[in-house]
Amino acid sequence: QVHLVESGGGLVQAGGSLRLSCAASRSISSINRMGWYRQAPGKQRELVAAITSGSSTDYAGSVKGRFTISRDNAKNTVYLQMNSLKPEDTGVYYCRAIDNGYPYWGQGTQVTVSS
Repeated sequence: QVHLVESGGGLVQAGGSLRLSCAASRSISSINRMGWYRQAPGKQRELVAAITSGSSTDYAGSVKGRFTISRDNAKNTVYLQMNSLKPEDTGVYYCRAIDNGYPYWGQGTQVTVSS
């Protein structure tokens, strides 16, 4: 299994930027897919961005062009750079990894974007 710890959330104004980090407990080079999800109160958790071991990426349409997911295998860390933030980006952001066919989740980090 792999343990994931998110950090970097906070309160920002609309138009601002944040960079989230997801630190894994072991090497991520062999993990095929890692991603960021977010969930607002009363709403479903949704995929924000994902990245494969080959650095192929997927983005939700609502964040495409504003967010960038990346990985640093040497640091066992996945990042989510969020630019041009909007109030609708507010939510708890979770890191997820698929390891040996099973999903693992981090504890989440709060992102709040004020208008």
